[in-house]
Amino acid sequence: MKSFKKLALLLTLILALTALAACGSSEGGDSESDSSSEGENTSSEEGSSEELSGTVQVAGSSTVYPMAVYIAEQYQKEQPEVNVTVDSIGSGGGFKKSTKGEIDLSNASREIKEEEKKIAEENGINLHPLELAYDGLTVAVNPNADFIDKLTVSQLKEIFLADSGKTKWSDINSEWPDEEIKIYAPGHDSGTFDYFNEAILEENSMREDSGVTLSEDDNTLVQGIKNDEYSIGFFGYAYYAENKDSLKALGIQDGEDAEAVKPSPETIQDGSYTPLSRPLYTYIVESALEKPQVLDYTLYTLNNAGEAAQEVSYVALPDEKYQEQIDKVKEMAPSE
Repeated sequence: MKSFKKLALLLTLILALTALAACGSSEGGDSESDSSSEGENTSSEEGSSEELSGTVQVAGSSTVYPMAVYIAEQYQKEQPEVNVTVDSIGSGGGFKKSTKGEIDLSNASREIKEEEKKIAEENGINLHPLELAYDGLTVAVNPNADFIDKLTVSQLKEIFLADSGKTKWSDINSEWPDEEIKIYAPGHDSGTFDYFNEAILEENSMREDSGVTLSEDDNTLVQGIKNDEYSIGFFGYAYYAENKDSLKALGIQDGEDAEAVKPSPETIQDGSYTPLSRPLYTYIVESALEKPQVLDYTLYTLNNAGEAAQEVSYVALPDEKYQEQIDKVKEMAPSE
């Protein structure tokens, strides 16, 4: 009888301990679940794991295009439900759309013009510039053009100026071939065209005769120079860097006593490649920041512009410059 009582007491004790353990396990499980839920909410508030959807429309400069495509591709790996479109239609083409509010971001290789600002104001659109990188507008010739390695700014102007009357290489230098200069240049909607027109031609008209090919597609210009021994053209440094084995970049001499300088990441960054170094932009339609995916994409662009610039052979800005612009975008964004 005593043994039975001892056994019963032992079983009761075991059952009690089992129930207590189960209770503790249940409470611990609830605690773990609450902790996990709290962590997810915190992460979502920081925006690091929030999934977004919708569209982001980007268009404009063919020079900025390689950077823009790289950024868009990387972004969509993190936000696959956001559809980012990037179109290369020239800086002017981008401003035609952004000043009407038809796109979210307008890529540009020049600053917005006063007449474009006026159109935006008439349409109630506020465009804010964001600087992405530095570029060196590259003057290139066919690699077989052994007779030339550099040009003065004055010679460059003579080659491209409409009323210079100099259409052959021998017109520029009597020791050069008596061959027609074939020109491959960006079209009028291109910010690169505008920049060259201002920096080199001083707002005078460029040649546009039968020996000139204009295109908004920089790859068309590259191919033209590759296939024509007596050609010359200009475009963003990234397109030269991608094709440097089949193009020759010319040194530019800015002043009679100056040395000719060829474009490179170093000469673009230190400013010695003059007068063809310039900043690259994207202009944000400020009202588009009301869309969460556009705000997120804009911040992502600024956070990754330095990497993108280096990836496509442009020159990144100092980190503090990107941070200043990130802070500005956050200020412009509507408060929740």
